[in-house]
Amino acid sequence: MQTNFTPEQLADPTTARSNEILRSCVHCGFCTATCPTYKLLGDELDSPRGRIYLIKDMLENNRVPDSKTVGHIDRCLSCLSCMTTCPSGVHYMHLVDHAREYIERTYRRPPAERALRWLLAKILPYPGRFRLALRAARIAHPFRRLMPDARLRAMLDMAPEKIPPVSRNDAPQVLPAQGPRRRRVALLIGCAQRALNTDINDATIRLLRRHGCEVVIPQGVGCCGALTHHMGRTGESHAMAAANIRALMAELDGGGLDAVVINTSGCGTTVKDYGHMFQDDPLAGDAARVAALARDITEVMADLGLRDASHAEPLRVGYHAACSLQHGQQVRAAPKELLAQAGFTVLEPRDSHICCGSAGTYNLMQPEISGQLKARKVETLEALEPQVISAGNIGCMMQIGSGTGVPVVHTAELLDWATGGPQPRGLAGAEG
Repeated sequence: MQTNFTPEQLADPTTARSNEILRSCVHCGFCTATCPTYKLLGDELDSPRGRIYLIKDMLENNRVPDSKTVGHIDRCLSCLSCMTTCPSGVHYMHLVDHAREYIERTYRRPPAERALRWLLAKILPYPGRFRLALRAARIAHPFRRLMPDARLRAMLDMAPEKIPPVSRNDAPQVLPAQGPRRRRVALLIGCAQRALNTDINDATIRLLRRHGCEVVIPQGVGCCGALTHHMGRTGESHAMAAANIRALMAELDGGGLDAVVINTSGCGTTVKDYGHMFQDDPLAGDAARVAALARDITEVMADLGLRDASHAEPLRVGYHAACSLQHGQQVRAAPKELLAQAGFTVLEPRDSHICCGSAGTYNLMQPEISGQLKARKVETLEALEPQVISAGNIGCMMQIGSGTGVPVVHTAELLDWATGGPQPRGLAGAEG
């Protein structure tokens, strides 16, 4: 694609990067075949190729975006399926992140939308605040039909019936390996996940320790910055990411680390991109070191190898590949191979590359499209007749779980159970 940025524009590193990405696009249209919003809406401007044209026009002309442009970019899930499909290697993620930052800086949203986005940014990344909000949502849920905005109803529907107590495992500490130490790893404990489902971190810690890992919960780690980063709120997201980088570097330069383990794939995609996010920042070197150590829990377990994985019932597992894992991190085989090694029958649904509609805050900001994608995903998973659904991302688990009666648990919970841990609480009665 031909671009016409001025030398002054290209002096900005972010614009220079977007120029490289735009020039790599050859208009082939392969991306339209796997784009969830294009498949649903059939509008070229709701495809990656269409959005690339809109972004090019907006950035090249330093144009204040209109509501139409913002609407099409807002409807992008950032599922990154287009990046997997693209034969030219167009790094759409960096481009759309730049576009969202530009929109956040230059576009004046309607007051109600500004308030809603502010609310999400100030609550979701903070577990304590999020817990309070979930409790309030449960109280307000009987009155959801009175809510005039579908987005507010979606927020109320997000609240689980039972909010788990705070896990002691999420406190800063060092948990020793069981037996000889093979690795020293830091676990990123996340933010929203700590309020919605504490079993995931607990199972991850047991699994790692059982396989010879000393697990460090560093002082000062928190939200990775993904939620606000994809809303274009760069200042907030970078502040959160910088806090994590400093906390992890203290461990890396102290006792040392073999890996930074992440069990929420949406977070993993962002942490692995810290090197790019901080490329022109004094933290650039440290950010790159942290990004290079970042591993999904299934990548770590594939490297370690499962031990004595014979304790679980041989259930039929419908495996949901989170977009951030299969497209964002290009991790596809490890989760399925590990589940099979653990004695489960692994089943993969039709169109497994298509997003479930969760996508961070997308299910709250775009509930109609999100609901259609959820229905499609649930239909394809239930067609497998699984006894349990496995996923590697809390957002996907909440999204799919709200549309099916089949138990939905984290992959790490199943691997923990198979190697001697407790049966996942979400699986009560599922073997039958």
